[in-house]
Amino acid sequence: MSDYSETPDQPTAPPVAARRPVTLTCHGRERSDPYAWLRDSHWREAMADPARLDPAIAAYLREENAWAEAVMADTAALRQALVAELRGRIREDDRSVPVADGPWAYYTRYREGGQHPLLCRQPRDGGEEQCLFDGDAEAAGSDYFRLGGAAHSPDHRYLALAIDRTGAEAYTLQVRCLDSGTLLSDHLERARGDVAWANDGETFLYTVLDDEHRPRWVYRHRLGDPQAADVLVYTETDPGFFLGVGRTESGRYLLIDSHDHTTSEVRWLPAAEPTATPQLIAPRERDIEYSVSDHGSDWLILTNAGGAEDFMIARAPIGEADRAAWTPLVAHQPGRLIEGMQVFAEWLAYQVLEDAESRIVIRHLASGETHVIEQDDPCVEVGLMPGLEYDTDCLRFAVSGFARPSQVFDYDMAKRTRVLRKTQEIPSGHDPDAYVTRRLMATAPDGEAVPVSLFHRRDLVPDAETPLVLYGYGAYGISELPAFSPNRLSLVDRGFVYAIAHVRGGRERGYRWYREGRQAAKVNTFSDYIACAEALIAAGYTGPGRITAHGGSAGGMLVGAVLNRRPELFHAAVADVPFVDVLNTMLDETLPLTPPEWPEWGNPLADAAAYDDIAAYSPYDNIAPRPYPHLLVTAGVSDPRVTYWEPAKWVARLRAEGNPSGMLLLHTNMSAGHGGPGGRFQYLEEVAWRYAFVLKAYGLAATAADGATT
Repeated sequence: MSDYSETPDQPTAPPVAARRPVTLTCHGRERSDPYAWLRDSHWREAMADPARLDPAIAAYLREENAWAEAVMADTAALRQALVAELRGRIREDDRSVPVADGPWAYYTRYREGGQHPLLCRQPRDGGEEQCLFDGDAEAAGSDYFRLGGAAHSPDHRYLALAIDRTGAEAYTLQVRCLDSGTLLSDHLERARGDVAWANDGETFLYTVLDDEHRPRWVYRHRLGDPQAADVLVYTETDPGFFLGVGRTESGRYLLIDSHDHTTSEVRWLPAAEPTATPQLIAPRERDIEYSVSDHGSDWLILTNAGGAEDFMIARAPIGEADRAAWTPLVAHQPGRLIEGMQVFAEWLAYQVLEDAESRIVIRHLASGETHVIEQDDPCVEVGLMPGLEYDTDCLRFAVSGFARPSQVFDYDMAKRTRVLRKTQEIPSGHDPDAYVTRRLMATAPDGEAVPVSLFHRRDLVPDAETPLVLYGYGAYGISELPAFSPNRLSLVDRGFVYAIAHVRGGRERGYRWYREGRQAAKVNTFSDYIACAEALIAAGYTGPGRITAHGGSAGGMLVGAVLNRRPELFHAAVADVPFVDVLNTMLDETLPLTPPEWPEWGNPLADAAAYDDIAAYSPYDNIAPRPYPHLLVTAGVSDPRVTYWEPAKWVARLRAEGNPSGMLLLHTNMSAGHGGPGGRFQYLEEVAWRYAFVLKAYGLAATAADGATT
């Protein structure tokens, strides 16, 4: 990768970061931070333009990149083979199933060898393709490029596009005329990327970021007007709340959604009257969440109000802002989490999750009759795929499993029949029956049963020497289910077991699962993960010291925390853009995500108990001279979510104060952010680098270049 080779000389020893201790005091607690200098005082400017990063800091990061490349130099052939292997599982001219909307059907496709998507449409009943946006052409000459989103106007005349050229997730909104193919003069900066069109096809709402990179304002834009003329519609005054805009499935209403991780508030206005004053559905109330759609004269409200911890769906008259008017339509059932819903003219579809198993329920709104879309295998991920039409009996959903490539179905909700529209193609070949998928339960220290999903080749007989990758996340109520990833096969086909620990902090076992893995209960996430590792060892899938821990972002924090607690369980670890400097970040309210994150982790500025809780597990603050396993850490200079200095400081301190027993590598992408490179094949280079590291850690790099070993 280019970012590894920017320093031409191959170093013979890892870089040593200068120690410049800073003493920090809060709530009478004193601590020292020896690497605070790695945070550029002008980090906002560097996020928007990585070339503006402080030269001394940039030089250090490049030294780390050069050291990583030097250590991994003997895997060059392996990495090249892995990229070819990974790319061989991608149909390069792939396309999505067209989504019908009035006279047109819209879809995304790629050209052979193309890095970026093409947005296209054709007449609904077939006909000549119209290319609306060519991502490869738009990306030409850019170090980084990502299409953040696109939305066509209701009359099909215009296409709004959100484009990011830095990786910092501050989008530029542009509008293309679909008849002529030309860009309009509209050029809206510092947008969040979401757009909600009004019915006139000339007006839309969009969200704008403030100087702290937080979505703070909703503006109304009329095509042809300069951004300075846009009308402010709503201002979010709480820095801890995110802000977004949307449009209901019926197309009758525009929505403005304010929320943090546990509280929400929604405003609405008619899509036919975009200049109307937004009306409140219900005022925000701490730890009460709700989202809405409309049906007839009512709102349908997905909410945890009224003690419905795992959510219910309520009905309320449009225009009524009193929660007392919310009456249950789909009752709350403890342990059965309702994750989302999709509303049609005659139907309600909602997705539920129970004991890490997902399924879709269909309700006929007039009769109240319900049925479940049955699946053959419980160990899969099932997901609603929102369409563009309201008055239809057709629901689109997707199913995939560890060894089962994604399939897209159209389901007739009236006839209860399904039609397979697409199966994910693996050009290099794939036999799902060549793999075994299992679910086992680990026992946490408090007696809680923690699900673990795993798969491996059928011809593999695991034992105490078997290498195993254990993935974990466990934050924000995000559930990690056993969906298909063709990339994982590059390890599994070389004799690895791959497992996911469904730890608390996600919602795999209901909202309680999330509640018991956040704030003061965050330690459950780490003890659950360790229990899963021990259960896999006890079940004979691997042995002590043969596991690779893997997680990214908040999952990278999980990796750091468990390495501080039980390093002897692990042979290697991969921490992608890891949130590891938790205490310092949560004490700094000027950072983009700090106030919105306080409901998740606690506010250590205002609460001494929260300070102590975080200080007890923050990976950066709990390094000790223990035998850490092989460790690969990644970062991105443009990352607004986990700022580059968190992983950089962590690695520097691990080198100085820990006792790493093997490789300790930091790779910082100097021209990308949280999601890594923007192109689909560029990303494969990072995956290949990660897998080559894991294989090298187990001493398998020399033979792995020849392909699968089992």
